[in-house]
Amino acid sequence: MKKRVMNRITHFATIAVLFGLGLAALTGCAHQAPGPTVPTLYERLGGINSIALVVDDVIERSYIDPVFAANPRIHEAHKRFPKAVYKYNATALACQVMGGPQLYTGRSLKEAHQHLKVTENEWQALIRIFRDSMNGFKVPAKEQDEIIAIIESTKDEIVVSSAQ
Repeated sequence: MKKRVMNRITHFATIAVLFGLGLAALTGCAHQAPGPTVPTLYERLGGINSIALVVDDVIERSYIDPVFAANPRIHEAHKRFPKAVYKYNATALACQVMGGPQLYTGRSLKEAHQHLKVTENEWQALIRIFRDSMNGFKVPAKEQDEIIAIIESTKDEIVVSSAQ
């Protein structure tokens, strides 16, 4: 009888432990040995200071680029909107989407760009400017491709279709 009670207690204890481990695994609370962490794009680029330098350069180039100057809406926005604010917001957004701790609190990309009627030609000029700037700062090709992929993911929010 005593052996039977002990077996039953052991059985219940085993079930309780297994249930607890299963619940912990499902809720993400299971203790696991720490594995190697993969640096974020933000970290690989050198953090906010390095990203801010590229953003600053991209914006400076865009303000004098003839493709953007040819769009009167963009040209007027460049005259009206404070460049320092633009650089601040663009840096915060870039850092946030690249895995940094910064938080972009500006308008949505669609809201910020819809009145500019950005064309495919202007979009391609922006990509060229980014590439030229990143090459100037010797950003490695892998990171450049990741940055361009992030930028390309926003295209539908910024570029107007030819039907509009």
